[in-house]
Order: sequence, then structure tokens, then C-alpha cells
Amino acid sequence: MLELKARLELLQELAERLIRRRGDLVAAAGADMGAPSAIAGIEVDLAADYLKTLEVEVPNVAGKAPYGTVAAIFPYDAPPVMLARVGGSAILGGNRFRFSLSSQTPRAARLLAEVVAPFPEFEAVTEGDNRGFGEDCVRDPEVRVFFISGGGEVGAAYAEKAPAFDKLIFAGPSGLPPLILFKDAPLDAAVPFMVRRAFLNGGQYCTCIKRAYIHRDLYPEAQKRILAMMPEIKVGDPRDPGTWIGPLKVARTRALLDRFLEVLGEAEFLWPYRRAGEWQGPFLVETTGPPDVELFGPFLALCPVADDEEAAAQALQSRYPFLVAFFGTPPAGAREQFAANFGMVYDNPDFLFTPLRLPFGGRGASGWILENRDGRLVKRDGAFMYSVELVK
Repeated sequence: MLELKARLELLQELAERLIRRRGDLVAAAGADMGAPSAIAGIEVDLAADYLKTLEVEVPNVAGKAPYGTVAAIFPYDAPPVMLARVGGSAILGGNRFRFSLSSQTPRAARLLAEVVAPFPEFEAVTEGDNRGFGEDCVRDPEVRVFFISGGGEVGAAYAEKAPAFDKLIFAGPSGLPPLILFKDAPLDAAVPFMVRRAFLNGGQYCTCIKRAYIHRDLYPEAQKRILAMMPEIKVGDPRDPGTWIGPLKVARTRALLDRFLEVLGEAEFLWPYRRAGEWQGPFLVETTGPPDVELFGPFLALCPVADDEEAAAQALQSRYPFLVAFFGTPPAGAREQFAANFGMVYDNPDFLFTPLRLPFGGRGASGWILENRDGRLVKRDGAFMYSVELVK
């Protein structure tokens, strides 16, 4: 096991190697999943910055022991960020890191394997499929922590295998993350966050906003401002720096979107959209309430509500309590309810991309950790720091 100073030096070098391959990684993201070049470039920058600054998380691992080998199957969105956040934290804690990428991102998989090739502490598995990779990890006694993401069926399947690990971390579906504009919400800040956060990367981040509950007193002005911003949400070639929504290349994402639009019910579409194969969106609708299902893709529902209490109550109604964001002042008790029910709470956020050092994770069906404590599996959920979870 490398000494802590050597681990930090390794992570600095890894960051530099990511930066040197930035252009290749951006091109791969566009070819693999249709990610816009501007977005994919920011992902690489965020990943490199996180690795370069991992020294601030040393207190989380100091005096702790590594698990051994940490393994992960990356989702198709933001693989450089996953390498930094999960892999970097694993190495910081003194572990080895074994990883496989989504079958949807073969180009990114090849590039990241090249990036980590000089470091024996990393093992990139690019052969075979993720089902086989997962089965190998279950059988391998050296793999003590396993990270997975995906739909509810993925979490259920691996939960049965949890006794094989010391810790199983599941990042599940985010459903329809809500945004609330309370009566005193500052529209100058709230509307740009709402529109850009909904359609960032074609809505293909689990933290993208999908439904917005807006106080009726604000609704006319908020809708006017939202519509004024929509021309910037361009659907087009991912190589164009002005593109927000590239082609949705992942079939499952398109299937989820198709199913959602079929069951949407009464809704008024407020903006022209494309719906032709890989070219989808942006879908902006007004509705009293969208169906509570899994969804990925460029969709935003505007839901006018009578008052702040109704807004909070509507946001809390979800099988997927992953994330809630709000602007303005919540009614009495709402902050406490949000903290108790959602994995993450963004209180008047002042960012577009989620800072990688914020705790991450959902509750309930949106994510959990199964930890083996003396032969007894303990389930917990809520936001966590990777560096804290990957040492014991």
C-alpha cells in the first residue's frame, strides 16, 4: 500500500493525464452518448480539479484502514467524474480500484484504460460485459466494496449478492427531481438555474431537474422568463459548442422518455420540440403533476401551485427521494422534512454543475448502502462522501 504522500502524488499525476486527453475524452463522449462538447469538457475539468484537491479530504481517511479492492461499474454519464470521485477516493484511502464502464461508452472505456495504465493501483476492465464483470466481483474475495448504479431492478439483483462484500453502494434512479419556487423566490437566480439544470447534457444527469412547483403569484412572470431562455437550449451536433442536447444515443433512455410521454396525461407543451429517433426534446410542459416514474432525458414540467405549503407537499410525494432544490423561504418545518426525506437538498443553489465535493446519494429507491457488520447486513441511505465510505 502506498504511503499517503505517494497516493496524493499519484492522484495529481492522474489529473494531469486526464487533462492531456481532454480533447479525446470530449470527442468520445459525443460519439458514445451524444454529450455536447462544452458539457463533456467541463466534466473532465471537474474531475481533474477534484483529483488535484483531494488533500482536503485527508482527514476523512487519516488513521483508517483500506478495504482492499474497491470495484465499480460506471454509469454512461460522466465517466471521468466517476473515475475521479469513486476511483480517486478509493486510492486516497489506500485501496486498489477496479472498474468497468457502461457498454454504451466503449470509446471512453478505452481512453480511461489508457489514462490509468501507468498505475498498478488501478485496473480497468474493458473486455466482456458488465454482467460478467459484476459476477467476477461477487466471486472475487479481494473485492470488498462494490459500487453500482442503474434502475431499481439492478439494485434488487445486486442486493441479493450483498453478503459477498463488506459494503455495497447503489446509486439508483432519481425519478423526477423537483425544484420549488416559493413565493419570495428570486427569479433572477431561480429561472436560469431551472432551465439550464433541466436540460444540461440533454437532462442526462441524475441531478437534473424534472419538475418545478411554482407559487401561483410568481407563475406568470416565471413562465415568461423561462420561455425567453428556451432559445438557448439548442438541439444539435454535439461538436457544436452551442449545443445543449445532443443525440440521445442510449436506447434505454429513449425508451424511458417514450414511456413517460405516453403516460403524461393532460399537459400543455409550451415549446416546439423534436421527437425523431435519437433527436429528442426539449420537452417543456405545463401540468398539475407529472407521473411518478423513472425518467432520464430533456424534460421539464412546470406545475403552478396555490401556496408554499402545497409546493412542499407536492415535492415530497415521490417514490424516488433523490434530490430537491428550492429558491426562496420554505414554510415552517419544510426544511426539516426535506432533510429527512431526500438524499440531497439544494437550498437556493448558486451553481450549475453540482460541486463534486458535496455529499452525494439518495434515499429509499433512489439509493442505499448495504454494509456487512459482523455478518449482519445494515441498510442505510442519504448523502455520503466517497472518501469516508471507502475506508474502515
